[in-house]
Amino acid sequence: MTDLVIRTLDESSAHLFDTMPDPLGFREKHRHTRYRPDWQRIARRDGRTVARAAWWGRPEDTEPLLINWLDVAEGEEEAGAELVRTAPWRPDELDLDLPSGWRDDPRLRAAVEVRAAAARGAGYEPLVERFLYRWTPECGLPRRPGRLVFGGEPDDSVFFDLLRRIHSVTLDAHARRAIEQGGVDLAAQSELDVFHWMPSPRSWWQIARTPGGEPVGVHIPARNPSGPCIGFIGVVPEQRGHGYAYDLLAECTHFLVGHGAEFIAAATDQGNFPMAAHFTRAGYPVVRERVNYWADHAPGAG
Repeated sequence: MTDLVIRTLDESSAHLFDTMPDPLGFREKHRHTRYRPDWQRIARRDGRTVARAAWWGRPEDTEPLLINWLDVAEGEEEAGAELVRTAPWRPDELDLDLPSGWRDDPRLRAAVEVRAAAARGAGYEPLVERFLYRWTPECGLPRRPGRLVFGGEPDDSVFFDLLRRIHSVTLDAHARRAIEQGGVDLAAQSELDVFHWMPSPRSWWQIARTPGGEPVGVHIPARNPSGPCIGFIGVVPEQRGHGYAYDLLAECTHFLVGHGAEFIAAATDQGNFPMAAHFTRAGYPVVRERVNYWADHAPGAG
């Protein structure tokens, strides 16, 4: 096999990123995403682009936060792995946003397997598969059950305490990983950090309580760099079993629409069957699926 040439792009060579087929529809998925050319890399063999990857971060970030585009030609798994492995940045997470039901299409499944092999070769291991949702007005506003009282809370420590309780028993793979790394306090703080990272107002954060004042959970209406989203839905363990997560999701949806949202993005782990059912009940259609990979930072990885 001939030598592989890997290069990081710049403004003058950014067009080379588009010199590969796009069987998984990444271009459509990321049509509103702004990538820095110098955070995009390609691998070429015999004048043909055989792998490409894009690292993403906000305009103010000095290093990318994650990899969310990885394309690899058939038979070029090692080229894709080397492209990622030799990059000057190594964010913790690599995400592949895939067509819904991709496993049912042999062509799509084969394309995903090539990219998955490249990700593993670069030292990224599968963490979780997720459903991605996109609510639009055509879906209809979900009915508010009216069982809970919602309000803001200026004290971060109150949210931190509720998040600790929520994550003490959780199906969320990212939270469980954080707990493995540093306990439930790390999981709670990681959520708070994400809430603060989002550009939406801090005043949007909401706590749900029973009419008697007992805390039930948290919902975070938010905007991320791509637009309105369900930032977080969580119910404390002692209040579970009543379907309250649906109440929080319905309220979160109404809140965002009341603040001008014309669409709302959301996601949940595929193994979180109760939350997935609530999204279905609230009229949120699955538009894509995501496989999250996490970097193996063990000695010698990568």
